[in-house]
Amino acid sequence: MYVVYPDYYNDFKCVGGKCRHNCCIGWEIDIDADTAEYYKTVGGKIGDRLANSVSYDGTPHFVLGENERCPFLNKHNLCDIIIELGEDRLCTICDKHPRFENELPDRVEIGIGMACEEAARLMLSKKESVNLLGASETDDEIIILRDNVIAALQNRKKRISDRICDMLSLCGAELPQRTLTEWADILLSLERLDEKWTDALELLRSPIDFDAFDAYMRERETEYEQLLVYIVYRHFANAPDMDEAAARAAFAALAYTVIYALGAAMRQKNGEFAIADQVEICRLFSSEIEYSDENLYILLDEMY
Repeated sequence: MYVVYPDYYNDFKCVGGKCRHNCCIGWEIDIDADTAEYYKTVGGKIGDRLANSVSYDGTPHFVLGENERCPFLNKHNLCDIIIELGEDRLCTICDKHPRFENELPDRVEIGIGMACEEAARLMLSKKESVNLLGASETDDEIIILRDNVIAALQNRKKRISDRICDMLSLCGAELPQRTLTEWADILLSLERLDEKWTDALELLRSPIDFDAFDAYMRERETEYEQLLVYIVYRHFANAPDMDEAAARAAFAALAYTVIYALGAAMRQKNGEFAIADQVEICRLFSSEIEYSDENLYILLDEMY
């Protein structure tokens, strides 16, 4: 068993209180069994706070406070559990986020998720092609196909739209033919966490000047390359069969289509579109779709 990870993985550092979209606000935070049992043993004032702030009904979890803040997120947006007990006393979710793991028969593939704004900024700002470190030869057909897809997506001799066509062709996949308004309707029918996502999706109903945006973003195609490579790396390898792999390739194409269109709509509305705006769109997409199994699998079903 070996570990595979993208070359930017170790560059990620949580920005703590500087984060504009704190992962300790607005998310349900479950506590793994071992950590929950440890929290029962903690004494002193922090122990009293744990006793009053952890629910053991069903899966142990923190009882969120006002504005859905974790009860241990202080006024400086720092974690009092880390301050009082140390980082090694965090529950598994808090310790690992925004990192993810895909456990495969011969390897574990790890990465960071775009629901974290700093992770999204790190990935989207990268100008060089991504290398997967720690990889070894494999006879797994899906992994081989996935690596070929990543190579196609990183072929900078072609425009990003042509690379997406190559990805779909390699996988025998296609993106269902729907208008942006129809995709907006589908996405708006899903469970949503943030009204910013709702407001963004409504922009897809209006006419968009894609020619102007294409010219505007010509020198920034690496942002879409990094987005696509991230989605393929994260979601492709654990597909149970080739049909599911094809659906996941189509999902990557859908993610690009929606995020590109939202960028074009925002630039049309605001007159500019900075890397910070791109980060925010990708963060919203990731939070709303990737981090909801229900939403993700509804969209994957749409890809068949």
